[in-house]
Amino acid sequence: MYGYNKQGGSRVGTYRWLAALAIIFFIVFIAAGGILASNYKHVGNLIKVVTLIRTQYIEPVETTTLVDGAIRGMVESLEDQYSVYLDAQTFKRLQEMIRGSFGGLGILVGVKDNLLTVVRVYEGTPAAEAGIKAGDRILEIDGRDVRGIDLETAIGLMRGPVGTTIELSLLREGQAEPLQVTVVREEISVPTVEGKMLPRTRIGYIAISQFNEKTPDEMLEVLSRLRDSGMRAVILDLRNNPGGDLIAVTRVADNFVPQGPIVYIEYRSGKKEVKEADGQFLRLPLAVLVNENSASAAEILAAAVQDTGTGVIVGTRTFGKGVVQTVFPLDNGAGLKLTTARYLTPDKKDINKKGVEPDVLVQDREDLPGDEQLDEAVKLLEQKLRN
Repeated sequence: MYGYNKQGGSRVGTYRWLAALAIIFFIVFIAAGGILASNYKHVGNLIKVVTLIRTQYIEPVETTTLVDGAIRGMVESLEDQYSVYLDAQTFKRLQEMIRGSFGGLGILVGVKDNLLTVVRVYEGTPAAEAGIKAGDRILEIDGRDVRGIDLETAIGLMRGPVGTTIELSLLREGQAEPLQVTVVREEISVPTVEGKMLPRTRIGYIAISQFNEKTPDEMLEVLSRLRDSGMRAVILDLRNNPGGDLIAVTRVADNFVPQGPIVYIEYRSGKKEVKEADGQFLRLPLAVLVNENSASAAEILAAAVQDTGTGVIVGTRTFGKGVVQTVFPLDNGAGLKLTTARYLTPDKKDINKKGVEPDVLVQDREDLPGDEQLDEAVKLLEQKLRN
């Protein structure tokens, strides 16, 4: 990289940099099979804009900043909320989230009404100690407005070295002014599967908060413990589950659906793939709880249960994310999360932007105490057990 002084910089350096840039675009042109041929004027404009910024902008700009900006702009031009360019820091934190261990606050977040929303606060974590509550809307992270931000970038902003502090501006229902909360980051490793026997029943209750690499093994441990406790029916709670790893959810679904397709995956190239269950599943009455925040991998599991008839779906219509993202590692530690396929249910239904309709529609009324959806699931399973 060549710097520029107040008189316009090194002309030799400029020529060398432009030559290098031209070579880069020539390589891209060849690699793309000439696809840029009909848009050579646009490519010329891109080179011109980069050159003008490098030579005329009032402040010096790092070449990597311009390249990152160009890549980010290309991905944003797809107008696909699920396709995101991940800088090195964000990509690293996404990998940590998939592995299930990271440094952070101890909250599960999602996007609701274009606002970053706290879905769950884990007990004993910095977020719980700071008084953060489920339903809080995050407006700012360390002074940065995060309204409309993509989920991966937001998660990246909240994670950081253990012992460092983070400032959150929260909008809480019933309060006019945002709350300012300071949280100290800690090493976070929380389970994605939690289970218990419901009091005075033979029903096991299992909540899955998200799907990562640890989820399938955690599910096996919980199922074993609940079977030993006399479980004769199961409630799977997928409410507010934003999804996660595709392989993880198919391994979990293998415990609940019969031999056959769990999900079909269709790629742009026409290639089709199917994930199948091996038939070694839990043959117990099953109810699955869902709501409008059950998305992606959670919908794969709910739809598989519904289509195969192994359980009843209770709650409200799910989010409707029926597309699959592939994460591609890039140079310098960056990554690209790109929508590469769509998935279909075992009955080959496309639920993208449609969601999974529950078999039993039950609203969870926030103005009433208790959990109407859970109560309905318990009632349905107890009827099955009596029969």
